[in-house]
Amino acid sequence: MAGSLNRITIIGNLGRDPEVRVTPSGTTVATFSVAVNEKRRDADGNMQEKTLWFRVSAFNRLAETCAQYLTKGASVYVEGRLDPQEWTDTAGAHRVTLGIVASDLRMLDGRDAAEGEAATTRVDVPSREPVAVGDLPF
Repeated sequence: MAGSLNRITIIGNLGRDPEVRVTPSGTTVATFSVAVNEKRRDADGNMQEKTLWFRVSAFNRLAETCAQYLTKGASVYVEGRLDPQEWTDTAGAHRVTLGIVASDLRMLDGRDAAEGEAATTRVDVPSREPVAVGDLPF
């Protein structure tokens, strides 16, 4: 197999408001946590729920958009690459944090969501090359 792929897609809810900072080189970074709930039945037929937490990082324009529009509890679709962080806690235990570097984010809670209509906003990272309409194959 030629090449490899590192891509993850999640839908979940923000555990806290995004934290925004600017690096010394001028890059805007937004970080926030997203909870993804999994429901399944155990061997006895009882419903079990498990929550996975992901630490999401967004950069530049996407980070600014996250800071402006996302709040704790908001429902989001996040696509990006998996970037796990390994560390040792104060008790000496080995820990792993599931990190995602976001490349695409969609806000699933819109202004009309309170009225029962799901509004979706897509935020794309700018492409490297503009595509002319005449170049499309359809």
